[in-house]
Amino acid sequence: MKSNYLANSAELGVVAAGFSGGQPKPGVAIGPSALIAGGLLTQLEQDLRYTLVHGDVIHIYLSLIPFEDPVYKNMNRPLAVSAVNKRISEQVYEQARQGRYVLTLGGDHSISIGTLAGTAKATRERLPGKELAVLWVDAHADINTPDTTISGNIHGMALAFSTGLAKGDREDVFGWLGKEQLIDKKRLVYIALRDLDEAEEVILKENDIKRFKMADVERDGIERVVDLALDYIGADSPIHLSFDIDALDPSEAPSTGTSVPGGLTLEQGTYIGKRVHETGNLVAMELVEVNPELAPEGAAKTVAAGVSLVRSALGHAAV
Repeated sequence: MKSNYLANSAELGVVAAGFSGGQPKPGVAIGPSALIAGGLLTQLEQDLRYTLVHGDVIHIYLSLIPFEDPVYKNMNRPLAVSAVNKRISEQVYEQARQGRYVLTLGGDHSISIGTLAGTAKATRERLPGKELAVLWVDAHADINTPDTTISGNIHGMALAFSTGLAKGDREDVFGWLGKEQLIDKKRLVYIALRDLDEAEEVILKENDIKRFKMADVERDGIERVVDLALDYIGADSPIHLSFDIDALDPSEAPSTGTSVPGGLTLEQGTYIGKRVHETGNLVAMELVEVNPELAPEGAAKTVAAGVSLVRSALGHAAV
């Protein structure tokens, strides 16, 4: 599939972000290592013929983690999450500005603050007049603000910061996010939602953010939902695909931190990736929240599902 927006679409910049600070459960930091050990990069290189850039380097960001990181305005570990995301934004930007695909492997979903910042900035520079569209496939909306959060975990606030609904009032707590690094709420679409806080429901409604819940998938079918999502985005927007493994049903991907029953089948998940790839508009993707230390008996299955999701979005059916 020819890319509509990437001059170097045979190249794949990989950012393996082994970071878990956006949530409290250990193990998600080794998600990138598990996916790589599961053959993901080998398959992308050998089967899909991508030229990988910085492929198997695992970033753990230890030098950016402060010794003390107290709660600030209801946010847990704000200094670490902000500093790591600033670095991830730089890593993704450096890849994206070259006109190549960017694949980020998480890590928890807070890393999307950095991935979206890097992709959005590069898109505006490379493609004047174009705005990045974001397809967010997840059981959760991740759009609480520091004022509405119940848990304090920043992986549940990622899109609030990326859309500008939440703003950092200190340089070291997301104050580094500039306008050029934010995404437009009107170009954000959710698929597979099924576990929302009341405050998130209000935020989505008040901001008229497009969303398809699992109830929509069950009623209308995944084909119709993806048709509607892509129609909403439009045919002339570069797409960033953010895929949380917990969008899948726990029977398909048990090893993740916030699993919710009633999710997508793996076939439905790979169908989303396939359809996004077929638009020719995909420019970046992340896969997050693979945690091999949770439900370890299901870790291999979860990793295999993650490999299939990435393959589908980058141009190949699941294996």
